[in-house]
Amino acid sequence: MSWINKTVTSSIGRKVIMSVTGLFLCSFLVVHLIGNLQLFKGDGGLAFNTYSHFMSTNPLIRVAEIILVAGFGFHIYESIVLTRRNQAARGNQKYVVDNIGQNSDWKSRNMGLLGSIILVFLIVHLYNFYYRFHYEPLPFDSQNNKNLYGVVMTSFQTWWYVLLYVLAQVALCYHLLHGFNSGFQTLGLNHRKYTPVIKMVGYAFSIIVCAGFAAMPLYFFIFKS
Repeated sequence: MSWINKTVTSSIGRKVIMSVTGLFLCSFLVVHLIGNLQLFKGDGGLAFNTYSHFMSTNPLIRVAEIILVAGFGFHIYESIVLTRRNQAARGNQKYVVDNIGQNSDWKSRNMGLLGSIILVFLIVHLYNFYYRFHYEPLPFDSQNNKNLYGVVMTSFQTWWYVLLYVLAQVALCYHLLHGFNSGFQTLGLNHRKYTPVIKMVGYAFSIIVCAGFAAMPLYFFIFKS
C-alpha cells in the first residue's frame, strides 16, 4: 500500500485530491443555491423553513453532510499543504528575467488569500445558521417548523454581515474561475476541442452561482429593511 501513500502525498496526488473535492463542492453549491432560492418566495418564509426542516431531519442528508464536511476538510488541508510547498520551492530566489505577473493571472497567484476569505465567511456563516438552527431555541412558524427565516431576516439586515457575505461571494467567484478550469486540467480533461467549452461553462457557473448567493443578502438589506 506504500505506492498509494506516495501517490496521495505527492504534489500530483494532492492536486488530484484538490480537484476531486473542489468539483464535488461545486455540486454542493448548486444544491445549496437552489434550496436557498426559497427565500424569494413571498410566503413569509414558510417554504424556506420547510426546506430547512427537511434538510435537518432527512437521514440521507445527514450522511451527505458528513461527506461534505470531509470534502471541505480535505480541500482546505490539501490547499494549505500545496501553498506551503510552492512557497518553499520558490524560497527567497529573485527572478531577474522571469516576471511572475506575466506568467500567471491575479486569481491564480492569490488562491490562498481568496480561500482564507471564504474560510472566515464559512465559520461565521455556519455559526449564524447551522449552529443556531440546531442548538439554539428558535421560535416556530405556523407550520410548526423552526423559523430560520427570521434569523435570515435579522442577519441580512445587518450591514457588516451583508458586506462580509457579498465580499465572500466575490472571493468565491474568483476562486471558482481559477479552480474550475484547473481542476479539469489536473484530472487530464484537457483537449483543444473541449477545453474552451469547459472554460466557458466554468465562467458561467462561477458568475451565476456567486451572483445568486450575493443577491440574497442584498435583496433583504435593500427591500426588506
